[in-house]
Amino acid sequence: MWGGFGVEAGLIRVKLVAREQHINVEDAVLLEKWRRDGDAGAVERLIAKYQGRIYNLILKICANPDDAAELTQDTLVKVIENIDGFEGRSSFYTWAFRIAVNLTLNYRKRKATVGFASLDAESAGDDDQARQALAAVLRDDRTPDPADVAENRELCELIQRAIGKLEDEHRTVVVLRDIEGMDYAQIADVLGVELGTVKSRLSRARAALRQILEAL
Repeated sequence: MWGGFGVEAGLIRVKLVAREQHINVEDAVLLEKWRRDGDAGAVERLIAKYQGRIYNLILKICANPDDAAELTQDTLVKVIENIDGFEGRSSFYTWAFRIAVNLTLNYRKRKATVGFASLDAESAGDDDQARQALAAVLRDDRTPDPADVAENRELCELIQRAIGKLEDEHRTVVVLRDIEGMDYAQIADVLGVELGTVKSRLSRARAALRQILEAL
């Protein structure tokens, strides 16, 4: 009985810590297993939970599947190496995303490449109605998420092509906000900038995106 009580009390404590630190309860339980018991399987489950999202995030920024795979591997290694330093001031995936974004942007600066060239080269059939619908969404600040209207392949391809033409700084904030659905505070945490910087950067990015859509 006492053993069961101890387990239950431990779970309650983990939930309270998760609530105070604004992290997912499941993530908090896994982190607790790692810190308390050295349970490597707990870390593996955390990695498995987020590695797909991390890969997709990196791919949307760097646009090269091979580079994205390598950068994802680098990110996961760095996450594992630094997991003891995670203090729970943000969600675990936000912390992991920060590592992924930093690695990817630094890589982009070193390579000095123009992203998404492969998407431009595909030149899939553009649909006028799809283009107009997406442009209308981007003009409306009340519905800033282009993914909401990407209900067919043409719109998805158009979104990818347009976002791919943005500068890295603008592309990253659009991906985090309009595709990943992060709020401003989470984006500020990932990018290590002030909240006002996020808002102004996103506003400039969307303005640039509108111009690109008009050119397309």
